[in-house]
Amino acid sequence: MITIIKTFKFKLYQSHRNKKLHRQINAAGLTYNHCVKLHKRYYRLFHKTLNKAKLQKHMTKLKKIPKFNYFAEFGSQAMQNVAERIDFGYKKFFRKENKRPPKCRKVSKTKSFTLKQSGWKLDEDNHAITINGQKYRYHKSREIEGTIKTVTIKRDAVGDIYVFFVCQVEQNTVIPRLGKSIGFDFGLKDHILVAPTEEDDVDMPRFFQQNRNKLKKMQKKVSRKLLANTDHFVKKGKGLAPVYKRPIHECKNIQKCFKEQARLHRRIVNQREAYHWHLAYELCSRYALISLESLNMKWMQMGHGKKVGDYGFSEFLIILKYVASRCGTTIIQIDKWYPSSQLCHDCGYQNKHIKDVRIREWTCPKCGKYHDRDRNAAINILKEGLRQLKAI
Repeated sequence: MITIIKTFKFKLYQSHRNKKLHRQINAAGLTYNHCVKLHKRYYRLFHKTLNKAKLQKHMTKLKKIPKFNYFAEFGSQAMQNVAERIDFGYKKFFRKENKRPPKCRKVSKTKSFTLKQSGWKLDEDNHAITINGQKYRYHKSREIEGTIKTVTIKRDAVGDIYVFFVCQVEQNTVIPRLGKSIGFDFGLKDHILVAPTEEDDVDMPRFFQQNRNKLKKMQKKVSRKLLANTDHFVKKGKGLAPVYKRPIHECKNIQKCFKEQARLHRRIVNQREAYHWHLAYELCSRYALISLESLNMKWMQMGHGKKVGDYGFSEFLIILKYVASRCGTTIIQIDKWYPSSQLCHDCGYQNKHIKDVRIREWTCPKCGKYHDRDRNAAINILKEGLRQLKAI
């Protein structure tokens, strides 16, 4: 038996009660901004970072002042979690994992707050959860497993609210199984995953490209409404910034267009994610070993643009590894510097002239074997994956 962490996501029913949750999420945003300012002020005065425990103790005193009543609106543990998030962000910044330290952000863009042991009570039989004294019902799509550790209330760009249960689950250890093996090379021309044989190639639909015309119409509609609400332009930095007749948040038609746009983006994300899950289960049920190449997707996106992001290959790898751990499939990722495209899979000769990605076909000067670039790379990735499996 092994212990794993699983997250269960459920959508809350639309209700007038949800206004209270929106206020609590906004309060979490105000608290976050206040804590970031305290960190900056503390560093300016004492030239050192503010301790998380000191900040939490100070926030407990502040919530007794009428000016900071909103601190207590979303729960004491959720308030402490805000300080933990900021502390975590600063630690990542000092480890150079993040380029920037935590900074203030718009309250309307605040997404969530997290509760731990207190502030919530679950009623699974009635598909309801009580959050800070108010009861809410949710769409129950499956049973919650294991021990609930934290509960997170999250708001998306459309304005819908979801509840996330992070649970500790005991799971049986899955032994790697025997079966077919395959290697895939990442290709962008004809197939997204190129296999050693043509019938095993895998394609992924481009959902963003399919909905591009709808998105264009929505963006034009938003632009027309914003232009109609513009009074004049002022110079800001290197460009011009519009000055609106009415604040954007007060214009109901513009906010309605923003929500339609966000709803379409959410639909695209859901379509892509659903396809990734189906594909991952299909591949893991068919193969016992899958060899893939480790890729720098950010670098590839610089060369190929939105096309790489539309496939969502990095997210697919995360899903594939999770499904493989449940099905007994072994996933091996080859080092990105392995010359899979340059090696002849027949004789092993390395042709360094093939570094130019524009060369899609070549003939081995040693054995005379004709190669398709991606197909040859897939065979070499499979061979290297089998070699690494034997070495384990």
